[in-house]
Amino acid sequence: MITKDSIAEAYSFFHQKWNLYQLIDKEPVKDHIEYTISSYAEAMNAELYEKIGEGKSEFLHDHSTFPQDLSNAVDRLEKLL
Repeated sequence: MITKDSIAEAYSFFHQKWNLYQLIDKEPVKDHIEYTISSYAEAMNAELYEKIGEGKSEFLHDHSTFPQDLSNAVDRLEKLL
């Protein structure tokens, strides 16, 4: 079951990290943000993860698609609020 609280929590966390990710030029910092988001995604509400990931198995876990995934996650969560 997806609750409004789980949506709001994920949105706040992802939105904050996305804003920071876009401003940072240092790769080690970006890598840390990616790790943090990936860890959060593993522990978050599974239904919500599936919904925002639209079935993509590596959503928020693939370095090569991470920026687009995080941007999509923020947009999709915002629409669910």
